[in-house]
Amino acid sequence: MSLVLQEPQTEWQGKSLPGETHPEADAAYGSDPMLDSLSRAAPHASTRSAKRGILGHARELFRLRHDKSTSRVGLAAACFVGLFSLIGGRLVYLAVTSENTSEVRRAASSEISAARPDIVDRNGEILATDVKMVSVFAEPRNIIDKDEAVELLTAVLPDLDATDLRNKLGTKKGFVWVKREITPRQQAEVHRLGIPGIGFLPENKRIYPNAEAAAHVLGFANVDNVGIAGMEKYIDSMGLQDLNGAGFNISAADLKPVQLSLDLRVQHALRDELAKGLAKFKAKAAAGAILDVNTGEIIALVSLPDYDPNNPVDALDKDRINRINVGVFEMGSTFKALTVAMALDSGKYNINSTFDARSGLRYGKFTIGDYHATRRVLTTPEVFVHSSNIGTARMALGIGVDGHKAFLRKMGQLSRLETELPESALPIVPPRWGELNTMTIAFGHGLAVAPLQALMAVGALVNGGVLIKPTFLKRTEAEARQNAMQVIKPETSEAMRYVMRLNASVPEGSASAAAIAGFFVGGKTGTAEKVINGRYSKNKNLTTFTAVVPADKPKYVFLTIMDEPQAVEGTYGFSTAGWNAGPVTGNIVERVAPLLGVPPRFEPPSQPFPLMSRLGAWGSNR
Repeated sequence: MSLVLQEPQTEWQGKSLPGETHPEADAAYGSDPMLDSLSRAAPHASTRSAKRGILGHARELFRLRHDKSTSRVGLAAACFVGLFSLIGGRLVYLAVTSENTSEVRRAASSEISAARPDIVDRNGEILATDVKMVSVFAEPRNIIDKDEAVELLTAVLPDLDATDLRNKLGTKKGFVWVKREITPRQQAEVHRLGIPGIGFLPENKRIYPNAEAAAHVLGFANVDNVGIAGMEKYIDSMGLQDLNGAGFNISAADLKPVQLSLDLRVQHALRDELAKGLAKFKAKAAAGAILDVNTGEIIALVSLPDYDPNNPVDALDKDRINRINVGVFEMGSTFKALTVAMALDSGKYNINSTFDARSGLRYGKFTIGDYHATRRVLTTPEVFVHSSNIGTARMALGIGVDGHKAFLRKMGQLSRLETELPESALPIVPPRWGELNTMTIAFGHGLAVAPLQALMAVGALVNGGVLIKPTFLKRTEAEARQNAMQVIKPETSEAMRYVMRLNASVPEGSASAAAIAGFFVGGKTGTAEKVINGRYSKNKNLTTFTAVVPADKPKYVFLTIMDEPQAVEGTYGFSTAGWNAGPVTGNIVERVAPLLGVPPRFEPPSQPFPLMSRLGAWGSNR
């Protein structure tokens, strides 16, 4: 068997092409009359051949011949390259020059990056979170009949301002907002209008499920989901806004929840009791806070009147400030705790030292007297229990102006207290601090501080003498002690716990109204006349009460403030702290102490203040 390889033949192979001559063939076979006639007709056909030349070459190019395959592939490749280049160029042109498309894309990108982390309390309860909402936008250049669009949209969204909307749609911008955060029903109605150039964009809306609870701590976010105040602003300052500005697409699921030190249960209870006290004593405002003395955590903080962060239209009202962190006040007799601690810690005085309070203390043309004058010599515990202005002024004078200032500076009372909350206040310190200033500041007049920094100082007085900076974030005691500072001796701290407990347990003490049975409460009242137009007002007071629970081994310090409380039935015409801030604090302690893991004890602790008993301090045998 043999294989014969034959070359592929075309339809022209073995035949003469028109116009082609073969002399050898003519000699052998004779000429063909038809070909002769074609030859003679060739000049007349040359024009037609030229016209068909390009077409003929194209036909020949695509005929199935090996020698033409490379050319065919090259031509096809060139056609495809040209086609895709055209398409690619058009896409690049649209991407670069389509302003409205890019603006919509930027808006969508901004929405994605505006997601915020959840804020939860110390037990994981949601305090703030994001929900998905839809907003309406317009591309004015794509809207044909703007007047019709305005008429239709205002019919569906009646709270839109027609003039403002017409001005927006009359611009040459590629993107404008029509209405932010619409309901699903409104979205469906707008969609049914079918207006070209009107679209929807999903957005994140910040909501606060517990309304007013913890409003002053949380702050709020604006319509663009940017933190404006409180912990919301703090979160942005920690890098969230930097990520948003860099264009990172962040979702809430990518962000770890921010856990606060607050306990939502305690927060609700504190607010409720303060609201009752506010109404009962007809006060202008009320505020309160609870501090863990061992960790510095703020367990609850309330300032009334407050606001709803879901609709913070009145958040900037001057009466709705955070009085605990932003307001500065003369703290009255609660400051005497610092003066007594300073005297004892200096070594110049001890728990059995005595101070002459038989008559007023004169300084130039001024005379300092006592509200409840005893007109006798008082021991250190008696100065505290009887809230003697004369006794504390003598203590401060004994330490001296420089020593007094140094102690208050060490206790954090002369500088701004900075916490996670961006809002804070600078203390009002006398520009020229002399002996008279030291005397009045000793009993809480002449120096205005934020209540939170006073609360921090009292915490240090009773926790063993360690000054721990307050925090609104959950943390452990070990973490808190890393940057803490020992400011007074442990022995001084025991003495302060002792006198605070004594003030609540003896009949002459001013803190008896908060001495709830079973919780071994210690405390100190404070009443300060408010400064109105540069003068002290005789009938407008700021009353405070600081309570320690339990006094033998403190865990928490409670602070209650009443702004301009009134004398009501049952107060016998009095409006001082023992008649309003004290009872309100007692109600708070009784309600929230079990929530804080401090159950009532019906048997008093054995030897709660051993050092005071050994020293024979006044009242230790009671």
